[in-house]
Amino acid sequence: MRIMGLDVGDKTIGIAVSDALGWTAQGVETIRRTNIKEDLKRLEELVKEKEVHKMIVGLPKNMNGTLGPQGEKVLEFVEKLKKRFNTLEIILWDERLTTVAAERTLIGADVRREKRKQVIDMVAATYILQGYLDGHKTK
Repeated sequence: MRIMGLDVGDKTIGIAVSDALGWTAQGVETIRRTNIKEDLKRLEELVKEKEVHKMIVGLPKNMNGTLGPQGEKVLEFVEKLKKRFNTLEIILWDERLTTVAAERTLIGADVRREKRKQVIDMVAATYILQGYLDGHKTK
């Protein structure tokens, strides 16, 4: 069983999945959002395909820890996730600076701007999930 990480934005959802042991996160894809029904349908396909038992959803917070407008949108999306995936554990994870870290990594790897736009959310989802995995490793 694997864990899925999500970086939810207005236009895209970045997706990452853990390895079977829950040690490492790998980017899977970026969903181009069209409507909530299609978004949830694609997520359901991936949950089944990857045998996911838990979701970690990045919650964007301001640097002072408060929620802004995007954080509120993510909370609304999570409520829809909980209804659709009522057998999965869904956990919110502080995603502050993950997109910045993802951007720096891609720039450091000399990824062109157009390509960065296509994969930035998937890479951010990988950072979110890896942060969770690192904080929850069993000894």
